[in-house]
Amino acid sequence: MSDPIEQWRQLKRAGGRRVTIIDLYALVAGPRGLEPHELPLDERLELSRSALPIIWPGFENTHASERPPEVVEVVDYDPTWPERYVRWRALIREALGETALRIEHVGSTAVPGLPAKPVIDVQVSVDDIDNESAYVDPLEAAGLQLRTRDELHRYFRPFPDQPREVHVHVCPAGSAWERDHVLFRDYLRTHPDAVDAYASAKRSAATRWHDDRLAYTDAKTETVLHIMELANSWVDGD
Repeated sequence: MSDPIEQWRQLKRAGGRRVTIIDLYALVAGPRGLEPHELPLDERLELSRSALPIIWPGFENTHASERPPEVVEVVDYDPTWPERYVRWRALIREALGETALRIEHVGSTAVPGLPAKPVIDVQVSVDDIDNESAYVDPLEAAGLQLRTRDELHRYFRPFPDQPREVHVHVCPAGSAWERDHVLFRDYLRTHPDAVDAYASAKRSAATRWHDDRLAYTDAKTETVLHIMELANSWVDGD
């Protein structure tokens, strides 16, 4: 089999979340004597575009939502991040009203002491994610552009001419997506050893994949999955 996308698709069927975009890069880079990060960026981005609908069923980008390339930068924890979340939460609440059943500060900026990209992640739970008329236009009027959609969630960020200071993830209330992101945050907030392990993974990923946001995310997969296993045991009382 010579098609690396098909090879990778089969690997992913067998390995699930542990098979990442970096494994696809390796399939292409290996025969050329290269390491995955040594593939030209344009080639990696093209591979990513082919892989995203496999990673996220139903995935699609929206029109005119591209941003110029941005370097991945992980910085020390900033004590102003919770205040920035509160401001965005108020904006989102005003825009969505009762459509937003739950608004949470998630991601690394929600964990005191954890280094992070300086972007606030906000999770918004809604009753019906397919009813985009209830939340897309109001969020875009508030300055948050719908960037991608897939079967699990919708992803918003500021319009391309504005600073990337917040990401908003809309998901179904009561979904595994909602639960996992809140649980991951809560476990990190109460387990300093997990914070240290995750911080190390983040800094290593940012060094190797500073020009590739998807690979940066996927480079942390083993650490994230391990922490989630611990978090599930913790919440279940095992």
